[in-house]
Amino acid sequence: MVKYIFQSPRRYVQGNGVIADLGEEIKSIGAKPLLLSDASVWEIVQEPVEKSLAEEFEYHYEEFSGESSNQEIERLAEVGKEKKSDLVIGLGGGKTLDTAKAVADLLGVPIVIVPTAASTDAPTSALSVIYSDEGVFEGYKFYDKNPDLVLMDTGIVVHAPASMFAAGMADAMATLVEVKAAMKTNADTMLGGKTTLAGRAIAEAAEKTLFEHGIAAYKAVQKQLVTPQVERVVEANTLLSGLGFENGGLAAAHAIHNGFTALSGDIHHLSHGEKVAYGILVQLVLEGYGGEYIQKYITFFKEIGMPVTLAELHLEEATFEDLLEVGKLATSKGETLRNMNPETTPEEVANAILAVDQLSK
Repeated sequence: MVKYIFQSPRRYVQGNGVIADLGEEIKSIGAKPLLLSDASVWEIVQEPVEKSLAEEFEYHYEEFSGESSNQEIERLAEVGKEKKSDLVIGLGGGKTLDTAKAVADLLGVPIVIVPTAASTDAPTSALSVIYSDEGVFEGYKFYDKNPDLVLMDTGIVVHAPASMFAAGMADAMATLVEVKAAMKTNADTMLGGKTTLAGRAIAEAAEKTLFEHGIAAYKAVQKQLVTPQVERVVEANTLLSGLGFENGGLAAAHAIHNGFTALSGDIHHLSHGEKVAYGILVQLVLEGYGGEYIQKYITFFKEIGMPVTLAELHLEEATFEDLLEVGKLATSKGETLRNMNPETTPEEVANAILAVDQLSK
């Protein structure tokens, strides 16, 4: 039986200053929230969050260690049990939010997501990416439902580094590229069904928004300005990309990102979106697109400071054997590259990584 599945968060709220509405928004969700963020994010959000929650909520703040590993998830779930938390609120970036979702799932309570950067499409999804304590990709953890609330304060987002905003655009740019590849092979989405028309349309809207408004939004964020272009791109980075990938399908770009975790060195200092940007270009090479078509993406990534050469990935000294290790992990069983072409070999991936470097130069 062929199934078409569409899934989304229960509520998405975006705007400049909406973090002040957090208490009002969660009244119907829970009364004893467990707040999770890293120390630097807590410095930014503590005052508005505590003011919003005031004395109506019996909340507990716990610091996130920085890695979305099973060990950290279990530690935080124990804290939630001890505090009898009936709601988890994740505040911060992708790994914090993925961890918060996993903790809420273990506790069996609702999850509220408050991103402080538009750097990934993780906030809206019903899954977490799990890494080892050392930061090596281990797999995905899937949930029965998406977040109960995603609260996106654009006034906070524009104060995050502009490079994070750009990384979010790169992550969102992968959405339609991967959806089209997955549809060609009739692959299942992350939800276990086929791509819906809605999923494809949302992915198309994400890419169109990025090409039309991305550069203007990036320049505004560099000056910490909230403009209509910024609002549109924040929505593309977060809501459109999140719904698009989950309901449309993943392919090689994210698998290449995961493959890069097999390597050691300075590449690990790059963000998720920076590695996905290069993964997009590798996928386009593997799919056989023409150089002029690929250059459109290369030009966009150059404009927003995303890596398009091996030197910019800190892999200028990488050997072909190193790149084969990337290819082996990217083509391994269960990886999403198989949605593009299950017969792709590690050697083909390594060659495509080198080809992107030459195209970009």
